[in-house]
Amino acid sequence: MTALLAPTRPLIRVAAVLLSCAASVPAALAAAPAAAAPTGPTVLRVPPGASVQTALDAAAPGDVVELAAGRYPGSVTLTTDRVTLRGQGTGTVLVPDPADRGACAQAGDGVCVTGGADPQGAPVHPVSGVVVEALTVAGFARNGVGAAVTDRLTVRGVAAHDNGLQGISVEMSTRTVLTDNEARDNGQAGIFVANWYDRKGGALETLGTEVSGNRLTGNRIGLQLRRVRGLTAEANLASGNCGGLFVVGDDGVPRAGALTLRANVVRANNRYCPPNPRLDSVQGTGILLTGTEDVTVSGNQVADHTGASPMSGGIVLYPSVVGAPNARATVTGNVLRDNVPADLADRDPHGTGHTFAGNVCGTSEPAGHC
Repeated sequence: MTALLAPTRPLIRVAAVLLSCAASVPAALAAAPAAAAPTGPTVLRVPPGASVQTALDAAAPGDVVELAAGRYPGSVTLTTDRVTLRGQGTGTVLVPDPADRGACAQAGDGVCVTGGADPQGAPVHPVSGVVVEALTVAGFARNGVGAAVTDRLTVRGVAAHDNGLQGISVEMSTRTVLTDNEARDNGQAGIFVANWYDRKGGALETLGTEVSGNRLTGNRIGLQLRRVRGLTAEANLASGNCGGLFVVGDDGVPRAGALTLRANVVRANNRYCPPNPRLDSVQGTGILLTGTEDVTVSGNQVADHTGASPMSGGIVLYPSVVGAPNARATVTGNVLRDNVPADLADRDPHGTGHTFAGNVCGTSEPAGHC
C-alpha cells in the first residue's frame, strides 16, 4: 500500500524591518496591512471510538474527515459533494458492527458513497468529487466500498479484503478514478465497475473512468467491467484469482465496449470457482471478452494460466450468457506464455471484425493469431 505523503510544511515568512537614519518612512506606508493567511479545507479529525458518521454528517463541501490509525466498527455513508474520507493507510480499519442499524450497514457495505436515482435507476443527483483514501475495509457482508450514482469519485490507496461480494464496487457512475488499491479475497470481484449490479439494460457511458495500478488477488474475478463504456484499465496486477480481467456485455443497447485494457500484468489466475446460474465454472482465465464491441487489448503480459473451463486461456473471446457475440476486438502487442489450453483463443463462432497482430505467444485457437 502506498503510504500517504507527509503534509507539506507551511512556508514561514520572515519580515525584516530596515531602519534608516538618513530618512524617515511615511507612517501610512509603514502601517501597510499584512497579507491574509491562506485558508485551506477544514480537517475534522476522528480518533478511534468516536463516530465517523457524525463527522461526515458535519462535513461541508471541500472538508476532510481524517481518521487516526485504529479500528472503527460500523459502516459509513457519504452523500455530500467534495468530501474526503482519509485514513492513515492500512492502520485505519473499518469493520462491521452488528449493532449498526444504518442503511449502509443493512445493505452489507462498509463505505457507501451514494447519489440519487429514480425508481428506474436513472441518475437524478450524482454525488460529486468524493475521495476515499488510505484505509482498510474488511469483513463486510457485501461490498467493502459501494458507490452508486457518483461523478468524479476517487478511491485511492484502499485495502478491501474478505468482503462477501465486491472489494470495491462502482455502479452507475462517471469519471471515476480507482488507483493504487489492493483488493484481495473478496467473494466476487476485487474491483467491479458496472451500470447496475442487479439490473440489465444498455451499457453506461462512464466518460473516461480510469482503473490503474491496483493489485487484485484471491478474488473470484480480479477486475470485472460489466455493461460499461469509455473506460481504461491500465497497469493493474491480477494474480491468484479464478479469472483475471473480465469485460462483460450482453445484447443490451448500447453495447458494452469502447474501452481499453493496456499494460496490465495478468498471471496465474488458477483458482477454481464453481459455476453459478449465469456463468460456467471459472479457472485459469487471464483476460476475457464476452458480448463486447470495440475493445482494445494491448501491451499486456499474460502468463501461467491453466484450466478446463470453456473460458480458460490467456486472452479469450467468448459469447455472452445470452449468446451475444463480440465485435471488432483489437488484440495487439501482448506478450503471452504458458497459458493452457491456448495463449490466444477466439471461441466466439459469431464474432466479427477482430484484429490480432503483433502478439508474442506460442499457441492460439484457431492457429495463426500468434
